Amino acid sequence: MEDKLRDIKPLLEIPDSSYYIFMGLIFLVTLVLLGITIFLIKKFWKSRKVNMKKVYLKELKALDWKETKRSAYLATELGRKLATEERTEEIFSQLLPMLDAYKYKKEVPSLDDETLKQFNLLVHVLDESI
Repeated sequence: MEDKLRDIKPLLEIPDSSYYIFMGLIFLVTLVLLGITIFLIKKFWKSRKVNMKKVYLKELKALDWKETKRSAYLATELGRKLATEERTEEIFSQLLPMLDAYKYKKEVPSLDDETLKQFNLLVHVLDESI
């Protein structure tokens, strides 16, 4: 019995890294899903934000020029918030001295046609740019 066969070798342990590959794939898929989730949440959050320029433009369009003094103050305030581009700033700077005639007096006359035309031009240009 001592004559064992010497040509048969014992079982060799084969290195198996499939567990680590599996865990790496799970980690990678988790990262990709987390990235997609964060992207979709950001996109949804941005679309939920209210565009304040649109709100200001809506208020500007709804001004009641029967109350000339109050409307002149509101038009100045909203115009400053909305006139951010070069063209709108130029139109607003032309409108501003026209509105000053209706702001600092106790009794003010009704709005003249030239000021109303300039105001409507500003609203039209702002409406196109927003």
